[in-house]
Amino acid sequence: MATIASILAILGFISFEVGPLFQGPQASARSTFHLDSGAVRFAPATEEYREVMEFITADGQAQFVGLSDGRELESIPLQGLNGQRVVAAARADKDHVLVATDDGRLIGFRIIAESDPADGNRQPRRRISETGSWTLTADGKAPVLVGAGIPRDGNLTAVFAVPNAAPQLLSTSETHTLFGDVRRRESRYELPLLYGGVPRQLVVTAAGDRAYVGTSTGYVYNWDLQDPANPRLVDAVHATGRNDVPVSALSFLIGEQSVVVGDAAGHVSVWFPVRDTTADSGWRLQQVHVFAPHRGVVTAIAASPRDKSFLTADNTGQVLLRHSTTDRTLLDLPHDGGAVAALAFSPKANGAVAINADGTVTDWDITNRHPEVTLQSLFGKIWYEGYEQPAFVWQSTGGTDDFEPKLSFVPLILGTMKGTIYALLFAVPIAVLAALYTSQFSHPRLRNLVKPTVEIMAALPSVVLGFLAGLWLAPVLEGIIPGVLAMLIVVPLMMFGLGAAWSRIPLSWRRWIRPGMEIFVLVPLIIVGVQVCLWANPWLERVFFGGDFRTWLMADAGMRFDQRNALVVGFAMGFAVIPIIFTISEDALSNVPQRLVSASLALGATPWQTALRVVFPTASPGIFSAIMVGFGRAVGETMIVLMATGNTPVLDWGIFTGMRTLSANIAVEIPEAPHGGTLYRLLFLAALLLFIATFIVNTAAELVRLRLRQRYQRL
Repeated sequence: MATIASILAILGFISFEVGPLFQGPQASARSTFHLDSGAVRFAPATEEYREVMEFITADGQAQFVGLSDGRELESIPLQGLNGQRVVAAARADKDHVLVATDDGRLIGFRIIAESDPADGNRQPRRRISETGSWTLTADGKAPVLVGAGIPRDGNLTAVFAVPNAAPQLLSTSETHTLFGDVRRRESRYELPLLYGGVPRQLVVTAAGDRAYVGTSTGYVYNWDLQDPANPRLVDAVHATGRNDVPVSALSFLIGEQSVVVGDAAGHVSVWFPVRDTTADSGWRLQQVHVFAPHRGVVTAIAASPRDKSFLTADNTGQVLLRHSTTDRTLLDLPHDGGAVAALAFSPKANGAVAINADGTVTDWDITNRHPEVTLQSLFGKIWYEGYEQPAFVWQSTGGTDDFEPKLSFVPLILGTMKGTIYALLFAVPIAVLAALYTSQFSHPRLRNLVKPTVEIMAALPSVVLGFLAGLWLAPVLEGIIPGVLAMLIVVPLMMFGLGAAWSRIPLSWRRWIRPGMEIFVLVPLIIVGVQVCLWANPWLERVFFGGDFRTWLMADAGMRFDQRNALVVGFAMGFAVIPIIFTISEDALSNVPQRLVSASLALGATPWQTALRVVFPTASPGIFSAIMVGFGRAVGETMIVLMATGNTPVLDWGIFTGMRTLSANIAVEIPEAPHGGTLYRLLFLAALLLFIATFIVNTAAELVRLRLRQRYQRL
């Protein structure tokens, strides 16, 4: 009872850690207040503690208001506007804002928050510094759209549009000579709209290397700006599907690889470039995710700074929380209505702010801890950024914060089954047949020596087996694969040949070998067969594989060869499983009543016929249990798989490729998993899957064992 209680407690703890993964997101309105109606506000944002909201006003002020009551905390005039009004603005990142004025200029600002811990006041003092000023239009026309990368040392890449005209690219650069002189270069290009219409939305990456333009005819243009002197159109797609439905909102997701497109019909979709050898540019813009539509025109999009979630809003006041990777609409945020003019996510993605056209501001608390976890993302194909098609991928971490987690368990489950199957293919025939020989044919003195020796093998630590497999066995096997393949044919043939010859040897000669000691004739033959295959390895590789097995495997068979592969794991893990299967099988075979054996022999059956048709069926429940115990041992093995494979989660059943198992994945990633985070709980889910798998297998094995026992106990 204590054992059962302990197992149930472990199951309960694992389930407790896994449960939050499937809890849905929640949102509640924290505050609602009104600003001056009729005023135009650009580039809203909130700070880390969600106490202050900042935005740029049309009259050139950077305003800071309290999110709890809308009280104005500070208003700082933007320098360099010279009395001009702000007509467009773009936020390059959380600190950099670029504003376009009605006289055709673009001015960059950096909003710096400074705090003094000594004064005990968490509210910082804000300082705004100008990062540059550029002339967009020589004729002074006011731009209606603007997007730009972060200005760096006087270098800028900006895209803008004036009314009823194609977008234009402005690129500036500054270089400093050895004599202290500054050389400035400026270039301008028109970005033609091949399919007509006028720009309605545009976005530019923070690095200024790509730009997307949405038009009144529903097209989205993807421009490559890595060489500002030679802008290149990558692709143009009809994103809305109708010429009379314009693109009404555009926004990058975190990482700036995917772009969210909203249109006047309320449709929302996510697009990103994928490789296409048939396209002139080598890329095409692909629609990957389509979401439930809005009730009205999509007016605003805000991307989460932490994951692939984003908010969309329309002119009826509906605000929806969505997640790109899982292709889900997560929440319909509570909102009193009114057309939403702007949205902003908080830096920690735990809140959001919407500004209506009438000046109403709504602030929400959002709890959305594990948006990337669904049954589809865990066990189905997902189309990830940069991939040419949907795929099963496990890649939980990346080198940057904008990494898109890939959390498919399928490669890990396949790797677990692959390692287990190859180990059992090696271990089961050897262990069961060895048990059959030891219990029925070997001399008692030999049996008393073999069985304890094999049982001692079970005490060998798996880390030692993994160490030997990874550092010694894998390099050795890499050079003798043709010889190993030949052993699978040569050694059995030599054994069958010896068996056929043994029956024809005169009885007087055979009496020199005591009954049950024939193995001492067979073992030298096996050693000779193995040695012959190893000697013939260079010749086999030259004749059958063109002199290089690895090259032949890739070029002719289309298979990859990894030094640490399933063959190595099969040998090493099989070696670890053999003692368990052998011991239980040998006990089951030895416990068959001797009267059954004697009766069979008395009726004229040979020892071999008796072993196969009487002893083996009678002991089959125990043998089956032995195999299932070995299966459980192989499924849960960690150190051998961890050290003897490339530990790469790939979808490949090939014997010459590596894999990653569920247990090895837990061992690899649990030290780096943040407590309570998505990866942390997914590793507990992997443990739960192992628990369930072994429970199901053991339950099925017990049912089969009982059925076999009932069938053969009448003997």
